[in-house]
Amino acid sequence: MNKFQDILAFVRVAELGSFTAAARALSVSTSAVTKSVTRIERDLGVQLFHRTTRRLHLTEYGAEFFERSVSVLGDLNAAETAIREAHIEPSGLVRLSVPPSFGRSTIIPLLGEFYGRHPNVTLDLSFKTQTSNPIEGGFDLAVHSGRLADSRLVSRILIRGPLKAVASPSYLEKMGVPRAPLDLVNHHCIIGAFGPIWHFSDRRGGEDVVRVSGRFATDSGDALREAAVAGLGISQATYWLFRDELAAGRLVPVLKDYEIEAEPISIVFPAHRHVPAKVRAVVDFLLEITRSARDGSKAC
Repeated sequence: MNKFQDILAFVRVAELGSFTAAARALSVSTSAVTKSVTRIERDLGVQLFHRTTRRLHLTEYGAEFFERSVSVLGDLNAAETAIREAHIEPSGLVRLSVPPSFGRSTIIPLLGEFYGRHPNVTLDLSFKTQTSNPIEGGFDLAVHSGRLADSRLVSRILIRGPLKAVASPSYLEKMGVPRAPLDLVNHHCIIGAFGPIWHFSDRRGGEDVVRVSGRFATDSGDALREAAVAGLGISQATYWLFRDELAAGRLVPVLKDYEIEAEPISIVFPAHRHVPAKVRAVVDFLLEITRSARDGSKAC
């Protein structure tokens, strides 16, 4: 046996607690498995098992070597699977959770392009509010705004950029343009999901906090944007929510000198060693369609 086979034999013995059972699982002789473990012990200069007539127990060195061996074998299996899948068309169901406004404005309009590339992938798109674990409920992926507290999740940033305060030209013509964050106390502000506490830079590297008020509040990003376009007041949210209206002039940025960085919008998934091809296809597509935004947000 080569070194890889020796390590595999050792892992099977540790998992099954028996040289005979390991040999049966590997379809080799018991003596071959025994020789594999003996070779590893000789090379390392330590004993890996406490051997008794009734049971096998890992030694302290054996337990550490087992943990590292399992990790190595997992990496090899993941690499083998990834290479094999690289030549296979992604297929199957992907369950994706997204904030409603992001899903409607960013994903739905481009689904035709995605299916043109990956006709065998089926998307189950769920609009849901954010939770502490955005993939709870069996989702393969989730689009999430803000930092992650759960270390079992990994993320790739889709969008980063400023927190924007905006209003319609008609509202600003009627009510005037705020020149500093404290001027907002004299304006109608549209309260979004994050409440009436709005954050701004104080130009000295610190942060100003202003409590605003208004006649309309909503937990919907789409409603927040549409209310601003309708002239109901000043809104604040990540620039991504307002990008099309800003480009078309339906909304105008205010207090640009006081903007701070918004929480990033990321694609989140479990920290598996291997990401299936169908899931990787969705991740790559989301990264692609938001790529221009990651570099061009300062133009807004």
